[in-house]
Amino acid sequence: MWQHSELEPAELGQKLKQQEIRLAGNAQLKIYGRLTCVSGKRMLKNNRVFFLNEDEAIAQGYRPCGHCMRQAYKKWKDATI
Repeated sequence: MWQHSELEPAELGQKLKQQEIRLAGNAQLKIYGRLTCVSGKRMLKNNRVFFLNEDEAIAQGYRPCGHCMRQAYKKWKDATI
């Protein structure tokens, strides 16, 4: 997991290009989603974290976004009820 605020723009670009970053999350809300998510694009840089994959996000205690990852969110929600 990488904090957005701790990455230099060039380093972030390189990680994106090399596909080391595939998902973004909100550290305060503990939600992860796709990099293209409208909800995710609105979050503050200080709250944004990046993940390589879903397994990493889940291991850190994050849940799927209900907007951009509807199937994963539904599966998560059904499992928590």
